[in-house]
Amino acid sequence: METNHTSKPSPAFVGASWFALLLGALAYLVGLWNAQMQLNEKGYYFTLLLYGLFAAISVQKSVRDRQEGIAVTSLYYGLSWFATISALLLLFIGLWNSGLTLSEKGFYGMAYALSLFAAIAVQKNTCDSLQAQDNGRERSVRLFQRGEASESEG
Repeated sequence: METNHTSKPSPAFVGASWFALLLGALAYLVGLWNAQMQLNEKGYYFTLLLYGLFAAISVQKSVRDRQEGIAVTSLYYGLSWFATISALLLLFIGLWNSGLTLSEKGFYGMAYALSLFAAIAVQKNTCDSLQAQDNGRERSVRLFQRGEASESEG
């Protein structure tokens, strides 16, 4: 397994990622709440948001795991890509066939895209933070084993 020295993401980037996720998802949901469409249509678009968020996070995780040498089956890897592409395609088809105005279609598309992109960023930040924390622990253990812990901590 290769050693990957990932630095911890800055608090500003972590905050911006969470803000973008909340902004995109809340805008999308408020738009759905106020939309003049049938309840089943609202349910369709709500389910697509949840499906898309999960699929995007799944792709990010499986791609990263493969890059780090962690075993990911080809079946899961392919399914995560299929789920992400199908979520985007289903949103596009739903908006294309809806009776919404062009500006509303654009709003939903952009809020959806922002939410998915931000979910990937939040997932990446979480993995980077955990990996940086683990790298710090490993470094402390190595220094302690060599008797250098007291010299480097201070």
